Amino acid sequence: MTGAQLPVAELRSATKRYPGVIALDEVDFSVMPGEVRAVLGKNGAGKSTLIRLLTGAESADSGEVLLSGKPFVEFGQRRTREAAERGLRAVYQELSLVPSMTIAENMFLGNWPRRRRVLDHRAMAEQAREALRRLGLSLDPRLLTGTLAPAARQMVEIARAFLGVPRLVILDEPTSSLAAAEVDQVCNAVREAAAAGAAVLYVSHRMSEIRRLADTATVMRDGRVASTLSVAGARTLADTATVMRDGRVASTLSVAGARTEDIIQMMLGRVEQARPAHTSAIGKTTLSVEGIAMPPKLRNITFDLHAGEVLGIAGLLGSGRTELLEIVMGLRLPSAGSVRVRDEKIAKPSYKGMMQRGFGYTPESRKEDGIVPLLGVDENIVLTDFSRVTRGGVLSSAAVESAARTVVERLHVKTARLETPIVTLSGGNQQKVVIGRWIHAGSRILLLDEPTRGVDIEAKAQIYDIIRALAAEGRAVLFVSSEIEELDQVCDRVLVLRDGVMAEEHIAPSIDAERLLAACIG
Repeated sequence: MTGAQLPVAELRSATKRYPGVIALDEVDFSVMPGEVRAVLGKNGAGKSTLIRLLTGAESADSGEVLLSGKPFVEFGQRRTREAAERGLRAVYQELSLVPSMTIAENMFLGNWPRRRRVLDHRAMAEQAREALRRLGLSLDPRLLTGTLAPAARQMVEIARAFLGVPRLVILDEPTSSLAAAEVDQVCNAVREAAAAGAAVLYVSHRMSEIRRLADTATVMRDGRVASTLSVAGARTLADTATVMRDGRVASTLSVAGARTEDIIQMMLGRVEQARPAHTSAIGKTTLSVEGIAMPPKLRNITFDLHAGEVLGIAGLLGSGRTELLEIVMGLRLPSAGSVRVRDEKIAKPSYKGMMQRGFGYTPESRKEDGIVPLLGVDENIVLTDFSRVTRGGVLSSAAVESAARTVVERLHVKTARLETPIVTLSGGNQQKVVIGRWIHAGSRILLLDEPTRGVDIEAKAQIYDIIRALAAEGRAVLFVSSEIEELDQVCDRVLVLRDGVMAEEHIAPSIDAERLLAACIG
């Protein structure tokens, strides 16, 4: 790189605010042609906001966003098209492929090549095949994406980013659902793109990949750049890596010489270690998971859950935490293993059967899977068990009101009326209702997947209290969270899910956020 070269992308004192949150706080950031920059940071550090500013999906409230030294010209939704036309490609955690379209059609979605005003399917297939080749894929571009396995769909999404001659490729947790061989293919494609002069932003929590790929790293924390780690002379994939913390870039040190513990401390900052007193008595084993496997995510998962216990499951994105809960709840079938509820061995759990055995489940995505938006708070509460609110086979409005009011008052749900549509409530109050419906159903074993995601600090504390109160009543709780810092606030034990197995066990009061994150990263 020469001094005359301009950064491919640059933020100058960029600030972005959302209601009640400063997502980015005067961030300075730049990436050069041919550079692979790793970006590190825990959830909420500002990584996603940084990406949205670069892709044009969001505008900075103050400061500048430049692509190849020039600011955006367009506004609103047209900014994303402008960014794409200027050579920016992005792969997000959530896939955006259309299942009913072919691989080639998806790869050119919205920008299909034409010949004499007619779609040029031959050119589309040839260019798609070349992009797939860069990832070592021999897929037929004419295949419908809906017929592909999840990992193959992820690879197609990544291949789309390498179409043509990109100037900047942003990969957000690109390997979270991929096996080792596929990770190698992604790394090879990144090397090829960087060698051709493209800049690559590589967002990941996987330290093994970061050490393999990055010369330097930028750590972000709480919307600021906390640190930039540098590896002088290292012959690796990435040139730099950025660690974000509290919305800013935090600091600079050597990736090769930095201990994982030091990097984790930069990501987390100062973690308060005050823990609540866990007073509930641990009782008999109510759930035993025995040898559960679902390749490539899970293999030989075995653990016990006891009455009165809150058992946390920690792991990185894509580690298989959600899949494990879905298997236990009967929403997925494992390739091996079984579930034992008290003295009953269940080889093939079903959702209905597990509900009848006293299980309750709150899904990871409250908005999509947890609530019925236009139904009232009362209806959302009682839908897990209508038998408790029917009289003579007919729903009783008085019984529905009584049952819903009991839950609302117990969990301190803030709602003007019981019949208020749940979609109008805050995220924290929606989540209380989602948990409360299983209290209404009398569930004794609760599987909670990210129960505090998208709620404010006050609501989080209230949900912690609810969970501890449920455990004190003798209920068993399986608690999955990507917020490492909250696990010691609510859990009696934490199991670390890494590389498909339960790698470590941490027991209160010796549950420490830094050690947990280090265990997850490996």
